[in-house]
Amino acid sequence: MTGMPEGEPTPPDDRPLYHRVLLKLSGDAFAPADTGYGISTDSTGLLARELADVVDLGVQTAVVVGGGNIFRGRQAPGIDRSRADYMGMLATVMNALALQDALEKIHVPNRVQTSIHMAQIAEPYIPLRAKRHLEKGRVVVFAAGIGAPYFSTDTTAAQRALEIGAQAILKGTKVDGVYTADPHVDPSARRFETIEYLDVLREGYSVMDATAISLCMENALPIIVFDFREEGNIRRAVSGERIGTLVHGGVR
Repeated sequence: MTGMPEGEPTPPDDRPLYHRVLLKLSGDAFAPADTGYGISTDSTGLLARELADVVDLGVQTAVVVGGGNIFRGRQAPGIDRSRADYMGMLATVMNALALQDALEKIHVPNRVQTSIHMAQIAEPYIPLRAKRHLEKGRVVVFAAGIGAPYFSTDTTAAQRALEIGAQAILKGTKVDGVYTADPHVDPSARRFETIEYLDVLREGYSVMDATAISLCMENALPIIVFDFREEGNIRRAVSGERIGTLVHGGVR
């Protein structure tokens, strides 16, 4: 295995491998590193600088954000599941606005689009409009999940990536790839350089949920799982460097 999608040519050193990507970030990406809760200006500032670096390469970049640093709908006992999921969607909007603020502070053009109508603070999600923003060099941040309960932001990322024609999903995590077990708990856990979708589904490895993996597999959309906290990793991923784990092997 080369660490790149099968059949994909290696780009020249000064050109990125991917020209349109979708970055999936959990709520942890927005929180202070030591607590995992709330929104940190340091964390959002780092994300903004990393995205600016990718935009400077000419890569059209969309982002799907989670909201677990504020509220996790499925972990809210005593609250109706549908209502709790909508509360979680609102948490993602807060993170999206925080990222928008950080991007604007360093003069990176961007738009926030939400699946739940809230015209005073964001555009509605319209795929063609999102594509036009990307073509004009704007970062597009997708919030409020898929707009319906019982669907994760992982599934949202796969669906949005397919609708906008992204060439890859970049899945930012707190570890440097896909492991046989949690490396923070099991020091003998082994990291995969590449792994096929079916193996992820069969073994239940922690990548994205089964619906998201199935969507990517059906449409041969590669997923690159990597540590988002290491500076320069998003740029490395879009440039085709071997970082993290490449999830691949889909059939049409």
